[in-house]
Amino acid sequence: MKTFGGPALFLDRADINTDEIIPAKYLTEITKEDLKPYILEDLKLPGFDPKGEKTKDSRVIVSRSNFGCGSSREHAPWVFEVNDINAVIAESFARIFRQNMFNCGMAALELPKEKLDLLFGYAGFADTAIAVDIEDQKIMVKGGGKEESISFEISPFDKALVLAGGWVDYADSKY
Repeated sequence: MKTFGGPALFLDRADINTDEIIPAKYLTEITKEDLKPYILEDLKLPGFDPKGEKTKDSRVIVSRSNFGCGSSREHAPWVFEVNDINAVIAESFARIFRQNMFNCGMAALELPKEKLDLLFGYAGFADTAIAVDIEDQKIMVKGGGKEESISFEISPFDKALVLAGGWVDYADSKY
């Protein structure tokens, strides 16, 4: 089974759209791997460098509400997948982006604002890492000598998709 977690990238803004996740000019690339260097290229946040080590090393993204809004392209989850980011945690997601994440076997986890604010309390620590236990529905965050465990909800079907590795693997095992 896939491991969910690792160093965290905190993107403290709502409404991060699919054009900021992977700019439309790269949608003509032939393979998922070709998308890799363009992750978050057009995202503008103070102090954020899409080509920086923090972005390259991160395995989990923590953001605010309406993450993945914009067009319904699968390329947005794909660019996370090829960059080994397999979990995004936010207050809410655009519906199609969220389902594309699950269909690709990745976790799109929603937390209420209070729990999300608790996670953002770890944003300033250089050693912050987040582990996601899909089976037990727990997020463990460590950083700055502190640690927390946060429960999350996920539908049984979405959980099954993630645990199977995505829609294709799920369908292969069921049909």
